[in-house]
Amino acid sequence: MAIYSFKDYTPVVHKSSFVHALAAVTGNVIIGKNCYIGPGAAIRGDWGQIILEDGVNVQENCTIHMFPGKSIVLKESAHVGHGAIIHGANLGRNCLIGMNTVIMDDAEIGDESIVGAMAFVNAETIIPKRSLVVGNPARVVKQVSDEMIAWKTKGTELYQQLPKDCHESLRAVEPLREVPENMKVQEDVYKTLRETFKK
Repeated sequence: MAIYSFKDYTPVVHKSSFVHALAAVTGNVIIGKNCYIGPGAAIRGDWGQIILEDGVNVQENCTIHMFPGKSIVLKESAHVGHGAIIHGANLGRNCLIGMNTVIMDDAEIGDESIVGAMAFVNAETIIPKRSLVVGNPARVVKQVSDEMIAWKTKGTELYQQLPKDCHESLRAVEPLREVPENMKVQEDVYKTLRETFKK
């Protein structure tokens, strides 16, 4: 793991969590149980404290940072999609932040909200709980249904299982030079939102 102390602040990572060797976690960062931090993620607690509560995932190439003196919390089961930037914002419990979204300083994302891919959430924006948020600038377009949050929760559960799977099976290896004849296809355990609600 690429874990760095900064000005006597050393990250705290629960043993059940997984931080990929190509991620960087720096300074005053606290990572709870069953969290997944993907390759290319940068979590910089050099200027303030960053807390990831239990079951949070921060996927590939995400950045989490803030202005000096600020502290932020990603609450339990928050789900941060590939390439997102969280800069000085707080994320509510069991929310979903879509891929390549940017959430700016002092914004608050409510519990069980879903922020669509590539949204831009302005500084100091307060998103009520159970909101579906899209666009640039981001705006609430409707409330998140029970069915949508059930779909989101199932996806997050896959990421909460991933740290254990990585601890048990992820290894650096030399690549194969040919495709094995008996190569298995991964199990189809999760559908896209569109597939899930297709009538």
